[in-house]
Amino acid sequence: MLVVSLEQAVAVPYATRLLADLGARVVKVERPDGGDFARHYDHACGDVSSYFAWTNAGKESLTLDLKHPAGREVLARLVSSADVVLCNLSPGAARRIGVDAATLRAQHPTLVVGELSGYGDAGPYAERKAYDALVQSEAGLVELTGEGDVTARAGISVADIAAGVQLQSAVLAALLHRARTGEGATLRLSLFEAMAEWMHQPMLYAAGTGRAAPRTGAHHPSIAPYGPFACRDGAVHLAVQNDPQWRRLCAVLGRPDLADDPRFTTVSRRVEHRPALHAELDFTAWAAADLLKALDDADVPAARTRSVAELPDHPQLVARDRGVRVAVPGGEVGMLRPSVDSSAWVASPGAVPALGEHTDHVLRTLGYTEAQITDLRLRKAV
Repeated sequence: MLVVSLEQAVAVPYATRLLADLGARVVKVERPDGGDFARHYDHACGDVSSYFAWTNAGKESLTLDLKHPAGREVLARLVSSADVVLCNLSPGAARRIGVDAATLRAQHPTLVVGELSGYGDAGPYAERKAYDALVQSEAGLVELTGEGDVTARAGISVADIAAGVQLQSAVLAALLHRARTGEGATLRLSLFEAMAEWMHQPMLYAAGTGRAAPRTGAHHPSIAPYGPFACRDGAVHLAVQNDPQWRRLCAVLGRPDLADDPRFTTVSRRVEHRPALHAELDFTAWAAADLLKALDDADVPAARTRSVAELPDHPQLVARDRGVRVAVPGGEVGMLRPSVDSSAWVASPGAVPALGEHTDHVLRTLGYTEAQITDLRLRKAV
């Protein structure tokens, strides 16, 4: 399967990286003068950013000047052999170069075309710029995130990730539809509506109670004790969701009296009296590893609160051999294998492409001769 993607930033690149993980050939079309601007967000992975390495492993990079007629001709040839075309250019830019869904589907009725926009192609926000943090704010996620009076954006690009996952699943459904009917499909998705889908539960909570859930930092707004608690050498994250678990926690703590304290006998009472509850739960004499073992032995849900820098060496990932070395421009980095294992295929991230690394290869597969490739370069079309 050939996926052609006119993409930049995170959302669509993440969708196509997921498709590459499943075995698709993904040709990433980039500008010759710098390429995807996400290449340069930081310098954590050789010559490219951590964002770019994460979302572009396993792709081919083709540079095209789509303002040049010859560049558009190359793209037209490429699209004619594609199964899927994805695009997150602005709707106006896509129409100007003829890669909007209406134009492509008129030329290729069996093509699956996906368009990602910020807020959708209609409505008062249609022309507004949409970046991940802005969408988090508009969808209400920032209101929910933080503690007390302090709000915060989520620590990862959740709007982009939401859109990428939803776009990938829609592409797979459209391909199944095509296999059954012979018809292609037009897919349209916005960052805002992808994030709004993920906000359903807090939206329903606010509608049903008349108020948003309070900001409680790393603690759960409607369950307690549910969050990180300090130990002698770190923290352990509790997730006590019912009364039997609460009684077992009290036994581990050596405080069976707490289980019958009228302030703490139910989940709702524990939430109502959260400050008093937290004051009683003192684990500072415990080493985190010892506390976690005791909680595991008592069947009380808990986890270590770890730093992100520890993730590559997490004992579970190491035991399951999830790490892999991936080539990036300027070196190699440690990444993780795709999270879904299958009996039908073996997936591992491919190399992260340098800008235009596969241009000549792609042109040759489209039937261009060496002389024609040289001419395209001289004319700065590629």
